[in-house]
Amino acid sequence: MKVLILAAGYATRLYPLTLTQPKPLLAVAGKPMVDYVLDNLSPIPGIDRVYIVTNAKFAGTFQVWADDYRARKSNLEFTIINDGSTDDTNKLGAIGDLNLVLDRENLDDDLIVVAGDNLFNQSLEAFGTFCREKQEVVLGVYDVGSLDQAKKYGVVDVDTSGKVRSFVEKPANPASTQIGIALYYYPKKTLPLIRQYIAEGNNPDQPGRLIQWLYPKQPVYTWSVPGIWYDIGSKETLEEANRIFAQR
Repeated sequence: MKVLILAAGYATRLYPLTLTQPKPLLAVAGKPMVDYVLDNLSPIPGIDRVYIVTNAKFAGTFQVWADDYRARKSNLEFTIINDGSTDDTNKLGAIGDLNLVLDRENLDDDLIVVAGDNLFNQSLEAFGTFCREKQEVVLGVYDVGSLDQAKKYGVVDVDTSGKVRSFVEKPANPASTQIGIALYYYPKKTLPLIRQYIAEGNNPDQPGRLIQWLYPKQPVYTWSVPGIWYDIGSKETLEEANRIFAQR
């Protein structure tokens, strides 16, 4: 099994913090955000390589971090992929970056895809178990506990088996408080569908769009993320996450 961390954005809403440092490497309670991602994914058995797709500006920075993380914590192998972009005007988009890695690395394995600016505080080992059992596309979901909060995200409605039956981006009237987050599992058999999505000229940005396109075509299951989850999109949420994670 492989892991792909999406980390090619420029996070302009966090300027000036992200002028010289990529958002996933900003510290929360004393360690980079992406450490929380990998610390909680690494208990999943069978992960043998982590790909980090980033931009031309920060590829070297991520290589330094990956070498350090491997030396400190793990025997995981890392590959840093430079998507060649230099700013928001020529970026490939999250799904474009995913497609780039599939092609460039000839990936033919089960794949976990996760945004590098997710913050988790509990192990995701059970996510790996669930995905292996299902062998279908799986979307990580989180209950934000408030309909007002849910309006900011992609809201998910599921049937009794946990299968997605609707996925609406930023709805005015959310059907629930359960949102889809940037944590996905694509079994090997579904990778050609990612290539098809791009080949058909669909929007290559925002990874949730791929789920919206997929779920009417084939089963997409959900898995509820335990504990605390944060999506760091602003200085305010970064400050809040620092407070919460420092307390723990």
